[in-house]
This record gives sequence, C-alpha cells and structure tokens, in this order.
Amino acid sequence: QVQLVESGGGLVQPGGSLRLSCATSGNIFRVNAMGWYRQAPGKQRDLVATVTSDGITNYADSVTGRFTICRDIAKGTVYLQMNSLKPEDAAVYYCNGNLLPIGGSYYRDYWGQGTQVTVSS
Repeated sequence: QVQLVESGGGLVQPGGSLRLSCATSGNIFRVNAMGWYRQAPGKQRDLVATVTSDGITNYADSVTGRFTICRDIAKGTVYLQMNSLKPEDAAVYYCNGNLLPIGGSYYRDYWGQGTQVTVSS
C-alpha cells in the first residue's frame, strides 16, 4: 500500500510564508515526478508545481517567483516553500506522486489527503 501524507498547512497573513511537506511511504519501487496541486472552494484542482526525478521543475504562472518545490529523494519527501502568500493562494493543497509500486507493471498517480492553507489577516 502506498501513502502520501501532507503536513504544514495552516493560517498565515498575507505576505507570510508556509512550508508544506509530503512524505511517501509503503511499497514503492520507484518515484517518477511529484507535485503539488490546489483546489479552492467551487473551483477545479489546479497544478501548482511539479518536480521530475531529474529535478526539473515546473510552476504555475501564478506562483512563479514566490513558490519553490524541491524533493529529498532519500527521504521520499517533496516540499513546497510558499513565500509572499496572497489571499488567492488559499486552498486545499494536495500532494501528487507518479509512482511505480513494488510488483507493479506501470507508474500511476497517487494523491495525499490534502492540507488546508488559509491566507487572511
């Protein structure tokens, strides 16, 4: 069984910072890309940032220059450093991992349960 568990969400004032973490566990043979997505109430789930196994990153235009994604391959963890937060960044943030489970034949996407980020004064 594969699990992705997010942590680090919370309430922050506009202009503040938060760091999200996503830890993988379970029967994982190999990790491909990992990323963060977010979903605000009444809206679809959107990509925030991704990082490949080679360390190549990709960001949504709305967060470029403010957010940084990085991964610790040894720990199986991916992080999202969020700076200069704006009220429009408020959402539930989901961790995604494209993983090959032990004994599996193909990579598939796994999701965490989500962590709430609230940006308000």
